[in-house]
Amino acid sequence: MDYKLQYGSHPHPTAFTSFSDADYAGDADSAKSTTGLVLLMGGGAVSWSSKLQSRVARSTTEAEFIAGESCTRDMAFFQYIFEDLGYKFALPQALGMDNQSAIRVAKNPEHQGRMKHLNPIYYGFREQVEAGEISPHFIPTVDTPADILTKALP
Repeated sequence: MDYKLQYGSHPHPTAFTSFSDADYAGDADSAKSTTGLVLLMGGGAVSWSSKLQSRVARSTTEAEFIAGESCTRDMAFFQYIFEDLGYKFALPQALGMDNQSAIRVAKNPEHQGRMKHLNPIYYGFREQVEAGEISPHFIPTVDTPADILTKALP
């Protein structure tokens, strides 16, 4: 009863504050990871998701990269909606992640050799980073709002 979403003034009213996270092989039955993502606008959540990934990730980097890609798809969806309503977005949009290796893979194509087994559908994340639309940056796990979406609550 005492919890609520709260929206307020923000220095950039058409800017998202986005966060993604993944737990590596968190599902005991399938060894699949869970993606958690949160998109904030005006200080309040406009989208959030907790979903089992469709494939088994081979590393924490891969699980986090897939989570980042899922978040960028949601960011693009909301950006298109708001642009249709006449709002313009300052680019790049920030994406907070707690895995520095996944951030390096997104920013540096030379890491592709270690991730070449990854389905090309997930490279949309890297393309958006290269195009200057998304800027992934490190956020410690304890400060990532998406972290709660990847674990069972006690």
